[in-house]
Amino acid sequence: MSSKSEFLWYIPNDVKSGHRGDSTVENHNSLETLTSHAQALEAHGWKGALIGTGWGRPDTFTVAAALAARTTTFEPLIAIRPGYWRPANFASAAATLDQLTGGRVRVNIVSGQDNLAAYGDSEGDQAHRYGRTKEFMRLVRRLWTEENVTYAGEHFRVSESTVAPRLEARDNRRHPKLYFGGASEAAERVSATEADVQLFWGEPLDGVRERIGRLKALGKELDRDLPPLEFGLRITTLVRDTTEQAWADAEAKVAEMARSKGAGWNDHRQAVAVGQRRLLDLHERGEVLDDNLYTAPGKFGGGGAGTTWLVGSADDVARSLRKYRDLGITHFVLSDTPYLSEIKRQGDQLLPLLRD
Repeated sequence: MSSKSEFLWYIPNDVKSGHRGDSTVENHNSLETLTSHAQALEAHGWKGALIGTGWGRPDTFTVAAALAARTTTFEPLIAIRPGYWRPANFASAAATLDQLTGGRVRVNIVSGQDNLAAYGDSEGDQAHRYGRTKEFMRLVRRLWTEENVTYAGEHFRVSESTVAPRLEARDNRRHPKLYFGGASEAAERVSATEADVQLFWGEPLDGVRERIGRLKALGKELDRDLPPLEFGLRITTLVRDTTEQAWADAEAKVAEMARSKGAGWNDHRQAVAVGQRRLLDLHERGEVLDDNLYTAPGKFGGGGAGTTWLVGSADDVARSLRKYRDLGITHFVLSDTPYLSEIKRQGDQLLPLLRD
């Protein structure tokens, strides 16, 4: 793949063990265990990892800061919610962590539904939620790149605000990249104007091609004034030594999901967003789409990136990922369970095939 492509993993950050079929071990979410994952990512060729968020899970920013302090190259993609943070608070926290780590911070903005009342939020309807997200992203970027910022919007206000420490420009990077997802019309309008990277879940190639084209057109229509939008893929990759073994293991996993009614997998089922509904509907087109996109997990509890899986040998999966690359995807966030052993397997077997 192009040298511009970047490969990250996933750290679920969940108080419950066994997330999406992960090994059930004592102290699964301790600093020592999480550090072992981050250090394995460094050792096996990964750029960093997306760290999950949600009320009732450990605070994502705190986990990211702790792991960054125990690593040297690991880059946390920190998932955060505009209703949980205010823009100036977050801009300051992220700038501080970015300065302390030598520019290793990435940010994933999450606007989906959550247990809002538990932390005192009231996102309201979709229009309100995405209007607030748009303001949040625009204001955070201004606070990172300008001084003495005064802003009065519908959702946020600051006056003469200067974040310290100031972010240091590093090569072509002026500030941490802002990743964003969502498939509704409201979400795509935010992404087209405010995001640095649009993340897709594991849709077939034709769906991703269509959405990239639509987002590029939207950016022109809405007079995007930022560098061109980049695109990423968040997907489960089930890799084994042979194609046959991969499919045998994939079918065994789905059978266990069916038996347990998706226990440990359905963390995106509380409120089914547009993007999630698109994934859940894919199995109606067939259990295997394109070459090796497995849709059966979505029937038995798979949610989010666990709804569809790319299945096969390292060569099979690399071939499929190259096809996404050819559509314009440059950011890849992969995962499979058990998380730690798969960090090593896929880092050693899959990533070398993606760097040619």
